[in-house]
Amino acid sequence: MSNIIQKLSFKEKVGYALGDAAANIAWRGVATFLIVFYTDVFGLNPAAVGLLMLIARSSDGISDVLMGIVGDRTNSKYGKFRPWILWTAVPLGVILSMLFSTPDLGATGKIVYAYSTYILFTLIYTANNVPYGALMAVMTGDDKERTSIGSYRMVGAFAGGMLVQGALLLLVSHFGNINPSIEVAQIENQKYEVVVSTPENVENVNIKTEDGVALFSWADAALADSSNIPTKGKSFSMEANKEYAFIVEGEPELEAARIRIIDQKQGYSKSIYLMSIVLVISLFITFAATKERVLPPKTQETNLLRDLKDLVKNKPWLILLIIGLLFNIYNSIKQGITVIYFTHYLHNQLLAGSYMVMLMIASILGAMATSPLGRRLGKRKLFIYALLFSGGVNALIAFCGPEDTTAIFAIGIISEFGAAIFPTLFFAMLGDAADYSEFKNGRRATGLVYSAGSFATKFGGGLAGAIIGVVLAFFHYDGQNAVAIQGAVPGIIMLMSWIPAVIAIIAAVLMRFYPLDQDALDEITTELNARRAAENA
Repeated sequence: MSNIIQKLSFKEKVGYALGDAAANIAWRGVATFLIVFYTDVFGLNPAAVGLLMLIARSSDGISDVLMGIVGDRTNSKYGKFRPWILWTAVPLGVILSMLFSTPDLGATGKIVYAYSTYILFTLIYTANNVPYGALMAVMTGDDKERTSIGSYRMVGAFAGGMLVQGALLLLVSHFGNINPSIEVAQIENQKYEVVVSTPENVENVNIKTEDGVALFSWADAALADSSNIPTKGKSFSMEANKEYAFIVEGEPELEAARIRIIDQKQGYSKSIYLMSIVLVISLFITFAATKERVLPPKTQETNLLRDLKDLVKNKPWLILLIIGLLFNIYNSIKQGITVIYFTHYLHNQLLAGSYMVMLMIASILGAMATSPLGRRLGKRKLFIYALLFSGGVNALIAFCGPEDTTAIFAIGIISEFGAAIFPTLFFAMLGDAADYSEFKNGRRATGLVYSAGSFATKFGGGLAGAIIGVVLAFFHYDGQNAVAIQGAVPGIIMLMSWIPAVIAIIAAVLMRFYPLDQDALDEITTELNARRAAENA
């Protein structure tokens, strides 16, 4: 291996990008679907879910720093960071599958299982993602080439997110089909009474038509929600051999074969099993396709205390840590509430899949635009503009009604284009912070610096989960109770719109204090290149 700067091949950049595609199958899958899975399918209280996420993430700062330290001190024929991608591939796939499994347990047993699997998930994710992030900084010593790698990485990340967010609900519908008894009786033109039943208890099902056009309302007033608003689907629990009757309007010649009743428990579990296989294969490819080239200075001695002192005095790193935390809260709130918003406000859960696919396409375009925009504006200024733009546009969702789907899609897509710039810049800037430490102190602790990325991602997601849980609990949300769902709609709208926007504005203000503009980065890169050339002479 060599410390000399090297332009990377397209193949290696794509191979590296697949690692974040895998990570986002796990992370976006959890961020987007775990809250609705815990509340609507597993039957946990939203406040308990929020507390779980906050507690589980509270130790992340320690585990992330420890993993950074371990990565810096790993020495193998594969390098310092690549072997961890190989070693954690299968465990990460297994724990993701366990996270969306629903063992038959009592109320206390469910909480214990949720805590155990979720905490284990965060630890394995740390062991995978901290070394993965640090790998980018040692593949090349060129800060502009790192920005290019960052763009590839985020394209991979958003492609993985698009896969899980776009395909998962369709897979849930496929794997969760319970083939119940369905009777359809026409009342008048495009109006029917539909009676359904199943021979087994099913804790949480979702009923809608194949085309998703017809509106459902309860025929039995005792089962209806507070206003029995006709919606494009209904979520409820089914008792064995009990009949559930609906009035269904809006589709001509409706037949039983065109009505779908989905067991979300079975659907989620089998779908995540399939996603986990894709995750493992992607991580194997990343390990095989990449190389480590940038080494610490040859004169550097192992000194953990010195590394930690250098870290807490690294102003760019400290600011990035806070900014990373805030933008991950911003993104995770939006991701975590989307399925609930579409299910219970727009009353069309499958439409959430189309929405998230469109957002992922916007994210890929945003990631691809980051490198040229960064060269034109500089990373710091671009970060500030992106935060203000994305947050301001996102707040407009507060003014959309449940039928304003075109406006909701347009606002979400435009906002997401700006939001995609955050992580693309962030991970490249962590590499700049590692260079800054080497420039100032003559020492390099890449894994320790990149532990901020994993910490910000996980703890930010945990805080976002806690915020979602607290707000939903304040509005008495219960995903298995139709009346409680209707009462919580104002809170759902707040979480989808202006609460994330406020967080983005705070982050933009703090980003003004980041000290590394492009002139400073050029000076650092030139000096470090000269040192490495002299060391290798």
